[in-house]
Order: sequence, then C-alpha cells, then structure tokens
Amino acid sequence: MGVDADGFILTVADVPVQIEFQPVLADVCATLYQAAFGLHGLYLYGSVARGQAEVGFSDLDLSLILNDPPDASVLEQLEAARTALEQRHPQVTKIDFDIGHRVQVLAPENRNSWGFWLKHHCRCVSGEDLAPHFDPFRPSRAIAMAVNGDFEQALTAYLVRIEQAGTEHARHRLQREASRALIRATHTLRADDAHMWPHALEEYVALFVQQYPSMRVQIAYFLFEARNPSAECEVFSMRLRVFLSWMVAALRERNQSNA
Repeated sequence: MGVDADGFILTVADVPVQIEFQPVLADVCATLYQAAFGLHGLYLYGSVARGQAEVGFSDLDLSLILNDPPDASVLEQLEAARTALEQRHPQVTKIDFDIGHRVQVLAPENRNSWGFWLKHHCRCVSGEDLAPHFDPFRPSRAIAMAVNGDFEQALTAYLVRIEQAGTEHARHRLQREASRALIRATHTLRADDAHMWPHALEEYVALFVQQYPSMRVQIAYFLFEARNPSAECEVFSMRLRVFLSWMVAALRERNQSNA
C-alpha cells in the first residue's frame, strides 16, 4: 500500500487538473505572481493534485515556496490574498497555503519534512520544481514524525477555534479539518518496520487499527466526521480531547520504549 515495486513511496501522478478547478488555480497563479510576493514555486497537493476532487466538497491545497523568508507584512498580504481567493471560488470549501522558502526547503535538516513533502505529496504547477533535488524516500517513522510531529499543538488550536466558531457551518468545517488532521497524526505511531505508506484517510485508519485494534471505534468516529461533519460541539470537543490525550501518552510511551 502506497509504495512502488522497489519499496519507494509513491509520488503524485502528473494528471491534468480537473476542468472544474482550473479557474481557481489560474486565479491563484495570477494573484500571487501579480502581487510580487517573490514566489519561487507553486505546488498542488491533496485531492485536486490527484485529480480526485469534488466540487463543493474538496479543498484547494497549495504549498508556496518563496525566494526569501517572508516577513510579517508578506504573511499578512498572503493571508488576505488567500481569503479573497477563497471567497471568489465557492467550488472549493477552503484554500490552504503552506508557506516556506527555498533555503528552508533545501536545508539538510528539513529533508524529511519539506524534502519528503515536495517529492512525494506535491506536484509543481508553476516555477522551479525543487523535488528533483531529493532522491525517492522509503517509508519510515522518522518521516511521519517530521511531517506530523506538531500534532498536539495543531489539534489544541483546532479545539479553541471550534469552540469559538460563530456559525454551525464554520464549526462543522473546522471539525472536518481537525478530524482529517487527527487521522493523519496517528501515523506518528506507525510500526518502525512497517513497509506501507498511507495516502487516503481510510488507509491511515487501517494502518492505525492494525497497531491499536482497541481504538477502532474511536478512530471510526473521526473518519465519519472527516467525511460528514455533524456532531454537536460539546461531544466533538470532548472526544477530540480524550483521543488527543491518549495519543500524546501513547507516543510518549513509544518514544521511551525506543530510547
């Protein structure tokens, strides 16, 4: 699952962008280059990159690699541009920007994070493609930790945003995002000798349940919310807190046993 015949993690196929999402991608490119943000490369990831997006349900996920480290002013302008683009294109539920810069991406200490991410989860749609700077990666827990190691902070922030959401629609969208992030974060608990690499949410869940069958019901709840967010705020928040506490304890125990 998720690897080729030589054991390397699969890369994203270079498929045409679905016609329904071409206008928003063209608008993103025009907006970002016209504003002179110093964009070095623009990368797609997620369902739009794979050609599996659904109108009105899928996000537009983008990695923006800048020429230089962005200051606070540039980040504010990028956020304003992102919000405006999101409002202009209702065919996507959200537009996400993951922002980095060229030196950061190519730094040896970021090989398992940015290097892996661009090589195996993204495809370049504009600018210089930095993925060829990296050899293919094999599955490893080190990569899972590099990509998801900040899950406690990220999910705690989601809890705050969910409880402060002004509308039910906004809250359900955040519950969907938090559920997806939680499911992917379970990958930090993967077995050290596992040869598979999940891509779809269902694959993350299957790999997790192999390791922790007693958590089958708990993770199934978040898979449902990732697809059909509908739970009451209090119930969702309580279940997320409980699962997050369990994950933190399980990861601590895992790291201590490997020390």
